[in-house]
Amino acid sequence: MRIAMLAPISWRTPPRHYGPWELVTSLLTEALVARGVDVTLFATQDSITAGTLAGVVPRAYSEDPTIDAKVWEALHIAHVFERAAEFDIIHNQADFMPLAFSRLVDTPVVTTIHGFGSDRILPAYREYQDRVAYVAISAADRHPDLPYAATIHHGIPIDDFPFDPTGSDDLLFFGRIHPDKGAAEAIAAARATGRRLIMAGIVQDEGYHERDVAPHIDGTQAKYLGAIGGKQRTDTLGAAYALLHLINFDEPFGLSVVEALACGTPVIATRRGSMAEIIDHGVTGFLVDSLDEAIAAIPRIAEIDRGACRQSIADRFTIDHMADAYLALYRDILGR
Repeated sequence: MRIAMLAPISWRTPPRHYGPWELVTSLLTEALVARGVDVTLFATQDSITAGTLAGVVPRAYSEDPTIDAKVWEALHIAHVFERAAEFDIIHNQADFMPLAFSRLVDTPVVTTIHGFGSDRILPAYREYQDRVAYVAISAADRHPDLPYAATIHHGIPIDDFPFDPTGSDDLLFFGRIHPDKGAAEAIAAARATGRRLIMAGIVQDEGYHERDVAPHIDGTQAKYLGAIGGKQRTDTLGAAYALLHLINFDEPFGLSVVEALACGTPVIATRRGSMAEIIDHGVTGFLVDSLDEAIAAIPRIAEIDRGACRQSIADRFTIDHMADAYLALYRDILGR
């Protein structure tokens, strides 16, 4: 089986710190290669893979302002489709633009839909729904107007996330500094309970950060680490009393939630999007519908067994679960 894996080019694959789509693309690519699948990763030229790397884009456009996103995305997508005859399947992880090339080739195309930034992109998905096999990353993110070949949750390499059986007294916010992710709500919840809040993630909304977040970061009650990766990332996820994921949008999946649980850290999350698919209320954390409910849930974290948090990920959200599901889908498509 020969797979062309088309990564986004906003960040390097795998990302240095932030880049969830690129991270999932990398994890799946490496898991397939480890299973003996012939995978060519189409990504930025500085990307890293055990498979075959094919790239025309020198660097990611979110890392290098000289890279014009529109120009290089066109060249990047064209590169894989011009070589379509070399592959049994093209797996698109790069949103809706590649769909426009799908009828120009005979090779089957799979597209993982990582979420809908806006319903304005739906016409592109509707147009090619009879040509491309769509994969949802959660049941909650399945759009009622589209057909899906499968729902496949993201999986993580659980051995890369050391289990911390004790944690600490600190709460954690881990994600984009953006109104969607509930950074301000996390600050308010931590202050209401007198616990220190550790914050990590890129600043995606400068105005929101300056107005609602930065004034509360004093290095004592609220400490901001910036974007972190590697051992600092896993240590931070595991060392928390609880992860606060008080989102203000319908989260398509939530990698940080799975990663925190893998480290043994319970999660308090707003009951939106995929959160009910990941968090077992009262067992691995709490699902809440308001800031007051989140504040009330914080003292109850002591009821949660951190070992149960890790086990929930081992049972459902490992890289093996994800890779096996995609392999089954590929074989089904090729068998038709």
